[in-house]
Amino acid sequence: MTTLAPPPTSSPSSGHRAAPPAEDPRWTRPALWAILLAATALYAWNITSISGNSFYNAAVYSGTKSWKAFFFGALDSGSFITVDKPPLALWVMGLSARAFGFGTWQLALPMVAAGTGSVALLHRMIKRDFGPVAATVAALALALTPITVAINRDTNPDPILVFLMLLGAAGLFKAVRTGRLMPLVWSAVAIGFAFNTKMMQAYVVLPAFFLVHLWAARGSLGRRIRHLAVATVALVVSSAWWMVVVDLIPASSRPYIGGSTDNTVWDLVIGYNGFGRIFGAGSSVGSAGNGASFGGSAGVYRLFNEIMGGQISWLIPFAAIALIAGLVLRGRAPRTDAERAALMLWGGWFVLHYLTFALAEGTFHPYYVTAMAPGIAALAGAGGVTLYRAFREGSAAMGAPPARAESRGWGRGWVLPAAVAASAAWAIVLLQRVSGSGTLYTVAEIAVGVAGTVAVLGLLAGRFMRRDRLIGFAALAAVVALLAGPAAYSVSAATSATNGTNPTAGPSTGGGMGGMGGGPGGASGSSRTSGTGGRSMGEPPSGGGSAPSGSGTRPSGSGTGDGETDGDRTGGGQMGAGGTQVSSAMITYLKKHQDGATWLLAVATDQTASSIILESGQPVISMGGWSGSDNAMTLAKLKSLVTSGKLHYIIVSSDGGQGTNSEIATWVKAHGTAVKSSAYSSGSSSATSSSTSSTSSTSSTGGLYRLDASDVG
Repeated sequence: MTTLAPPPTSSPSSGHRAAPPAEDPRWTRPALWAILLAATALYAWNITSISGNSFYNAAVYSGTKSWKAFFFGALDSGSFITVDKPPLALWVMGLSARAFGFGTWQLALPMVAAGTGSVALLHRMIKRDFGPVAATVAALALALTPITVAINRDTNPDPILVFLMLLGAAGLFKAVRTGRLMPLVWSAVAIGFAFNTKMMQAYVVLPAFFLVHLWAARGSLGRRIRHLAVATVALVVSSAWWMVVVDLIPASSRPYIGGSTDNTVWDLVIGYNGFGRIFGAGSSVGSAGNGASFGGSAGVYRLFNEIMGGQISWLIPFAAIALIAGLVLRGRAPRTDAERAALMLWGGWFVLHYLTFALAEGTFHPYYVTAMAPGIAALAGAGGVTLYRAFREGSAAMGAPPARAESRGWGRGWVLPAAVAASAAWAIVLLQRVSGSGTLYTVAEIAVGVAGTVAVLGLLAGRFMRRDRLIGFAALAAVVALLAGPAAYSVSAATSATNGTNPTAGPSTGGGMGGMGGGPGGASGSSRTSGTGGRSMGEPPSGGGSAPSGSGTRPSGSGTGDGETDGDRTGGGQMGAGGTQVSSAMITYLKKHQDGATWLLAVATDQTASSIILESGQPVISMGGWSGSDNAMTLAKLKSLVTSGKLHYIIVSSDGGQGTNSEIATWVKAHGTAVKSSAYSSGSSSATSSSTSSTSSTSSTGGLYRLDASDVG
């Protein structure tokens, strides 16, 4: 099966000056389209029921009501507080919602497109240097990465982040091949846009980008350094422009920057979304992450634990072996060798992300590792073909004399079977962890075992018997063995309800959904459950805030953004707000008595506010951001809002953790008018959960209060 060998890309003596590429085999284009269609099907299956993350959904909805909220990425259309991320992904979803109406598929559509586009981009880059077989394997591996399937079916910003990072890689490769400046500048701009999607996470790949260009690009060392300097300027400008604009606007004229300690985007960059993610609560720089780990304890083996293993680790053994062996095989190639440059880039992508995610002590969610998937997939394709070539041709593939190739090739001939055996064995371990979870995983385990055995034995037998056809068949079996497990998890992710806040693929392994996990098992609870928010999924916001005409169904989900799941919500049309249930009846009452106020209500946290925004279609103030600890609301600001008639209702509580600021709570209880639940609820709508305060009466420690200008005096 000679088609398994890629066409020549460059000779050892010519660097990047490759011979005209051979015509692609006839199967190349149909195979690519089949993979793209399969990826789209996985990501978009039953797209109208994808709930997404209600935290971001609420911000997108608010952005469709106000261009000011759109620009700042505000949670509410009144622009009181922003989400804790820059707004580029919100802009993409917001434009889709403005064009097609606000609803589930309208928000999910850009994420599906970004996911499929990432697969196509990776295929194009790998094909350029390693041929169609490597590109096909890499594209298939990325499309079937379980956590990637799960996150591409959500409204978190990560699919946009990955797509932009791959655009940056495409520009870098062109700059390396041609030695020209502009592709490198566009690469930097793409990473800058990625920064405005998820801040510092976009920069994880930068050391690899700089190293590859400095080492492998054509031109003198001085020229390469000058190009990097110009690209760095482009990177800074494209990254910082939104941050600079926002921080220059007076605080009184813009929303509070959610997640920051001093109401600046800069603090958010270096703190909560920067050093806080790496060092956790112990970080002394800016606002630190709170240490919540939904993927298990930090450590070198984190990505192999019971929570993370099935999400991303299937091909890590193969990718690691392929990276090391590939670099060794290209060791004597010219400095500008395209294949070695590609291995350096994808290897750096993989290693840098691995270390970052494995060792991060701040807030960590399993879906973050989708950013690592392109590096693993690229190494599976490009590295796999490199190992296959070395397996068949020995050192002759590196240009060694044929007489020496035979003697030197035998040792390298063990690397490919060893890599396949290692990843197949690990896949069986992962599938054993979920044994009994369903027929799908049993079939996958059998497929891995049979195909892995056939692959290893076939490779060795074909090598010793010098049967190329047998080697080719064994290589195909190896692909099946390596991808059967991820495929099973991916199908599960596409056909099962997914938690909008913390999406994961496959069956629950005892953690990863919510809560403050610190032990090896992380947080407890099923990772496959999806809440429905305050209103039944599929209904648009009611009243004056209804979705635009033709918008379809609204996303609800159970999301709370980058933090934990909304543990206060109890379902049944009720949302917890600092110990007080917010029912549909309460929302109806608040809308009836809003009396021209800008905001329907003020509550303690983002998760409660976002749910009510989607329930009511009205702006709601989150006084304390995601965790309730942001200093967004002060007593002076509250008095000003009440005096101007922009806010009449507030829920206060003293439940700690995510309760209302004590100074505000004390003042509201002393000057506001308590609204008893009898004013809006009946026996059928009152809270029944014993874990929270009943709405049959307003407790002395918390509840709904009405404030008017006369109360401020």
